[in-house]
Amino acid sequence: MSMRKFFLFVGMALFMSCKMAFAQQAGGNLVYIVQPEPPSLAPYLSTSGPIGLVAPKIYQGLLDYDLELNIVPELAESYEISDDGLTVTFNLQKGVTWHDGEPFTSADVQFTIMDVLKQFHPRGPNSFKEVKEIQTPDEHTAIFKLERPAPYMMRAFAGYESPIVPKHLLEGKDIREAELGNNPVGTGPFKFVEWKKGQYIRLEKNENYWKEGLPYLDRVVARVIPDASTRTAAMENGEVMYGAFGAIPNVDVVRMREMDDIGTTTDGYSMINPMALLEFDTTEPPFDNPAVRNAISLTLDRQFFIDNIWFGYGKKATSALSSNYEPTGLYKPSANYPEKPDVAAAIKLLDDAGISADADGVRVKATLDLIPYGEEWRRAGEYIKQAVAEIGIELDLRYEDVPTWIKRVYGDYDYAMNLNYFYQLPDPVIGVHRHYGTDQIRAGTPFVNSTRYSDAELDELLVQGATSADPEARVGIYHKIQDKLSTDQPVVNLFELEFITVFNSKLKNHDFSAMGSYSSFDKTWLEK
Repeated sequence: MSMRKFFLFVGMALFMSCKMAFAQQAGGNLVYIVQPEPPSLAPYLSTSGPIGLVAPKIYQGLLDYDLELNIVPELAESYEISDDGLTVTFNLQKGVTWHDGEPFTSADVQFTIMDVLKQFHPRGPNSFKEVKEIQTPDEHTAIFKLERPAPYMMRAFAGYESPIVPKHLLEGKDIREAELGNNPVGTGPFKFVEWKKGQYIRLEKNENYWKEGLPYLDRVVARVIPDASTRTAAMENGEVMYGAFGAIPNVDVVRMREMDDIGTTTDGYSMINPMALLEFDTTEPPFDNPAVRNAISLTLDRQFFIDNIWFGYGKKATSALSSNYEPTGLYKPSANYPEKPDVAAAIKLLDDAGISADADGVRVKATLDLIPYGEEWRRAGEYIKQAVAEIGIELDLRYEDVPTWIKRVYGDYDYAMNLNYFYQLPDPVIGVHRHYGTDQIRAGTPFVNSTRYSDAELDELLVQGATSADPEARVGIYHKIQDKLSTDQPVVNLFELEFITVFNSKLKNHDFSAMGSYSSFDKTWLEK
C-alpha cells in the first residue's frame, strides 16, 4: 500500500473552527514594514528577504507547514508518495483561479517546476534536481516522476520557497525580463494593486479567493521606511503594526517588548535556519588562498556580534552547518571555528603562507561589501574591519542599494569579501548545497555560489548527501562535507541568526505558519 497523506478533512475542520472564532473580526487594513525595498516582486527568480515579505501574500505553493513543521494543504489538497519514492502525486484544489480570472490547473504546476524553478530559481535546481518530468493526466492532478528518491523535496513547496506561477503569463517570455516580475498575478489571498517606489506596495483582498471566508483583512500595505529610528517610532505610535526580520533594531526591541500594546516573538522562523557569514572571491588573490580565509575566521569574535550588535539574539557558528541540524545527526562542530579569537594563530597562518606585511603593517587591502539590510550589518562591517586590522588586513566598507549589491556579487562577481546571511533551511540539500557546488556557479542568480569555489571531491560528497537513502550513511557524508568546508572555508560562517518579530497587540494569528512573515496572512485578523 502506498504511503498517503490526506489533508482535506483535517484542513476543513481547522478552517471551520477558525471561521467560527474569527468571522466577526473580518475587515481592516494591515500596514507592515518591508525593509529594505524589494528589488522586484519575482519570487520565482530571487529568494531575497524583502521579496519574501510581499510575494507569498500574492503567490501560493502546493503545501504549507505549521509551527511544528507538519505539512498542511495549500494548492494541493493531498499528495501520495509511491513505495519506491520515485512518484509523487499531487491532487490539486478545485475552483482556484488566478487573479486575472484564468483557471489554475496542473499545467501551471508542470510549467512552474520544470521551466521556471528548475531553471531560474536560486534553490530550485537543487530542490527539484531529481524531477525528470511532471505528468498532467487531468487539470487537477500533477504527477512528479523522479530519477531517485528525494524526501527533502517535500520541505520545498511553500509559497515563499516554490511559488506556483501562471503559465499563460510567462510561457514564451523571457522569464527574467517578463512584466510579471513587477506586476504579479497569483492565486493568493491578496491581489497586487500598486507599487509606489520608495514608499509602499499595496495589496487588496482577493474577493474570489478559493478559501471561503478568507482572507479576513481588506488590505495589506508593505511600507518602505529606510531609517531605523523612524521604523521604531512608526511601530510605537501604531502607524505600522508588524515588523519582522530585524525591521525593528534589536536595541529597540529590548525596550519595546516591555510595552503593553507591543508584542514580540521569535516564532515563524523554524523553516529557514539563517546563518550570518562572509563570502570570498576564491578565484582571485589574496582570497584564493585558504590560509587567508582561515586567518580571518580565527580572528573574529563571534560572540561579539551577538552580544554587542544583535543584543543577545543568536548563537555562534561552529561549522559549515547550523547546529539546528544536530537532532538529525548531520551537524558536526569544527576545531577551525574556535571558541575564542586566536590572533596569534591567524598571524602564523599568514606568515607560513608567505603573506607578509609592508612597512605600515598591512598584508592585504580589500573592500568588504555589506548586505544592505539595515544598521546592524553596517555595525558588523565596522567590527570586522577593526578586528582583521590586527592581522594586517585593511578593509574599506561598501554599502549599496539591494539591486546594485545583488548585481555586483551574484551577477558581475565584482567583489572580494561580502558580509551576508543565507537560509540553510530544513535540509542541507535545499539550503546549503547551493553555496558550494560547482554546478551552483550561476552568474545572475542571487544567493548561490558567488565565491566560485569548485572542488571535485566536495561535488561528489554533495551528490552522495543528496541521494543517499540510508540515514546513517548520510550522517557520515555530511560530517565529511563539514570537515572539507571547515578546512577550505570558501565561506566563513559567523553566527546563527535569531530574528525577532515585533507586532501591535491588536494583530492576531500572524504566526500560524512555520513561514512566519513569509506566509500568506490569509488567516490574520485585527481586533476591533
